[in-house]
Amino acid sequence: MEDRGLLTTKVPRALEIKSKLFGYELPDLLLIFFNLAITNLVFGGTSLRYPLVWGTTLGLALLLYFAKRGKPDSFIQHYGEFLIRPAYYAAGATDKIAKKFNRRRKNDSKKSQRN
Repeated sequence: MEDRGLLTTKVPRALEIKSKLFGYELPDLLLIFFNLAITNLVFGGTSLRYPLVWGTTLGLALLLYFAKRGKPDSFIQHYGEFLIRPAYYAAGATDKIAKKFNRRRKNDSKKSQRN
C-alpha cells in the first residue's frame, strides 16, 4: 500500500461572504428601492418630485450606509426585533402559545361511557 497522505481539495475563499451590492445587503436595497417606488408614485407628478423622491432615497441610502458601517450582517433586522420584544420575562408565567396535551387512555373513555 502506498502512503499518499491527506487528500485535499480546493475550496473557494469567498464561501462565507454574504451577497452585497454597492456595499448594501439585499434587504437594505429592497428598502431603498421600495422607498423610491412609493415616493415616486405619490410625489412623481408634483413640482417637488426631485427633492422628495430622490432626496429621501439618497438620504435613506446614506443613513443606512453610515449607520451600518462596522456592524454585523442583518444588524438593523436584529435591532428591530430587540426593540419589539418585551423587556421583562416572567419565569413562572403560563405559556400562552403552547397548550397542554391531554391524552385520553382507552380505559378512561370506557369508564366515562358507562357513567
